Amino acid sequence: MIHEVDEALRALFVRDVLEGTDVEVRFDAPTKDWASRRNRPALNLFLYDIREAAGERRYGDVPVRDDDGAVVSRRPLSRRFTLSYLVSAWTAKAEDEHRILAGVLGCLVRADELDRTLLTGGLADAGEPVQVTVGAAPKSDKHATDIWPALGGELKPALDVVVTAPLRPEVSVAVAPPVTEPLRLRVPYGETTEETGGWRPRWSAPRHR
Repeated sequence: MIHEVDEALRALFVRDVLEGTDVEVRFDAPTKDWASRRNRPALNLFLYDIREAAGERRYGDVPVRDDDGAVVSRRPLSRRFTLSYLVSAWTAKAEDEHRILAGVLGCLVRADELDRTLLTGGLADAGEPVQVTVGAAPKSDKHATDIWPALGGELKPALDVVVTAPLRPEVSVAVAPPVTEPLRLRVPYGETTEETGGWRPRWSAPRHR
């Protein structure tokens, strides 16, 4: 799921922000060493936090059907996780970096979820929205501005982008095959007679004189 969110964000920014430029999208940790080795303008999306979405845990399961519509197994409901990205621009001029970040900000505020045409793999199969927030107040103990010292780099303007996406468990539980034959009862201690066409017990009650 994580790599599919990465690719959806890359496709979104290449299409709506970076088209016609030589800016590449990277997911490296923007350390001081990385910055010194960079030789092209870049939009960096550093994934710094992953956790389950608070209050969105769901319980239960859903049926899995075959091509004929028969239920063959059941799998747990998907769970939703938040992926927090530190988004920064890297060029030779601060003004160009600000323009790129402005484009990213404008792109993300147009909708509350990612365009479903950009989703692939499990994200597309889940059929659930992939929500995006940008620049919101932090809900965790980690904040974007606290990451730069940990990376050993200088503080740069950056956007805090949080994506909430579903993860479908691969585990499924097989179910019993459907019943295709009618129920048959076998009655002990009795027999069917040809004379009456009915059923009578094999034993007889004693006669009283």
